[in-house]
Amino acid sequence: MTLSRRSLLAAGATGTIALTAGCIDVVLGNEPLAFDSDAVRPTDDALEETGYAEDDISERTIDRSVELPGGVERRVEASISTAVYSKAVEYQGEERDGAAFAAVSIPGMEVAGRSLNPIDDLSNEELIDRFLGGFEGGQGDISDIQHQETFGLDILGDGREVDAFLGESELGGEPIDVEIKLTSFDHEGDLLVLLGTYPKLLTEESANAEVLLESVEHPA
Repeated sequence: MTLSRRSLLAAGATGTIALTAGCIDVVLGNEPLAFDSDAVRPTDDALEETGYAEDDISERTIDRSVELPGGVERRVEASISTAVYSKAVEYQGEERDGAAFAAVSIPGMEVAGRSLNPIDDLSNEELIDRFLGGFEGGQGDISDIQHQETFGLDILGDGREVDAFLGESELGGEPIDVEIKLTSFDHEGDLLVLLGTYPKLLTEESANAEVLLESVEHPA
C-alpha cells in the first residue's frame, strides 16, 4: 500500500432522500442523484499546537452508476471533501516528511431504503486498505499492518472508538514501525473518516494525532 497525500479518494455514503413528488425525477432517471458533503477539519489551534501544516485541501466529485430497487439504473454524483496535513519529523539527524493526518467527509445517501455507500459496512481494518493507498506520510509502502488496540476519544461531542494499527515501512532508507490511528462514524448526515500515521518511535506524535482527532469540526 502506497501512501499519497495528494489523492485521498473514496466513494459512497449514507443518508436519506424521501421519495416525494419533489424528487420523482430522480427515481425515474430524468436527472442524476447528487449529494454534497460538509467539510471536516482539525482546528487551527490544534494544528499550531501539534506542528502540522496544510498539505492538500480539495473537493472531488465521483460519478458512478447504481441500480435502484426495481432494476432502475441511475447515475450518482457525490462530492467528497478531503483535508490532508503533514509534518516534518527529525530522524537520524535530518528532517523528513514523516507524519500525516487526513480528514475526509463523504456525503450520506440512501434511496428507497437502500444505502448506495460501498464503504458503509466496512470495518476500520477494511478502511485502512481503502484509504492508505492514497495517503502519503513520508514513508514508503506500509506492509504487515496489524490491529493493536481500540480505545475511546471524545470527538464532535461524543465518545468514538479509535483503532490503532502497527505496520512496517521505511524512512530515510531504514526500516521503521509505523503507527496508524483511524476512526470512522456518521455525523450530521456525512460519513467521516479521520486518519493519522507517524513513525512509532516518535512517541510524541501519538499524542499529537489524538489532539488532532479530538479537535475536528464538522461542518467546518
